[in-house]
Amino acid sequence: MVRLNWEHWFNIPGFFDAPLAWQSLPTILSGLPLSIILLAICFVTSNVVGILIMLMRISKYHFLSGIARFYISFFRGVPMLVVLFLTYFGLNMAALPAAVLSFTVVPSAFLAEYYRSALKGVSQTQYDSAKALGMSYRIMMTYIILPQAFRIVLPSLGNVLLDMFKSTSLAAMITVSEMFMKAKVVAGVNQDYMTIYIEIAIIYWIVCCVLSWGEQRVENHLQLYVNE
Repeated sequence: MVRLNWEHWFNIPGFFDAPLAWQSLPTILSGLPLSIILLAICFVTSNVVGILIMLMRISKYHFLSGIARFYISFFRGVPMLVVLFLTYFGLNMAALPAAVLSFTVVPSAFLAEYYRSALKGVSQTQYDSAKALGMSYRIMMTYIILPQAFRIVLPSLGNVLLDMFKSTSLAAMITVSEMFMKAKVVAGVNQDYMTIYIEIAIIYWIVCCVLSWGEQRVENHLQLYVNE
């Protein structure tokens, strides 16, 4: 029985070491759970903060609206890596909390604007009908407006989700032992950065494809209720 050496077909001398990539895969993937956990926590917190900032942004109180405008302007204009360094070195936070804080405040500024745009996409008749039924502002926003805005903003949320997952690699810059940090260590030990970085690029791409598939399934599911 002839045993095919598949590694031979993918090996490109001087460019990609397939045996090394295969041997390094378990070590690199050991950092994936932390990357996913970081993504899940920060995606939830950034959405919560983003909605709060959006509500402040559209508030009739100029003080709250002004704070929201500054927040959105600042964190949309400062690179994620700079915010990471500010929280980790400037505020002297531990690595993981600094990453969670950074991956919350920066995306939330973008999400606040996405949600604000989505609110504009909700028909005015929805607001008028809720008010005619005597609903309070809180009940109207919670049960009528925000659910409809969520469906409108969902494609944008998918983009934010993918961007946040890729941005988790920046946590390696402040010593968070996520997937990219594992890859850096393996590359340094074996002195083969090209092979490992190609491998980690493929892993990120595959995970993003899975996340995109999941987002599309949710979008299609919500669209069924619209068509009914």
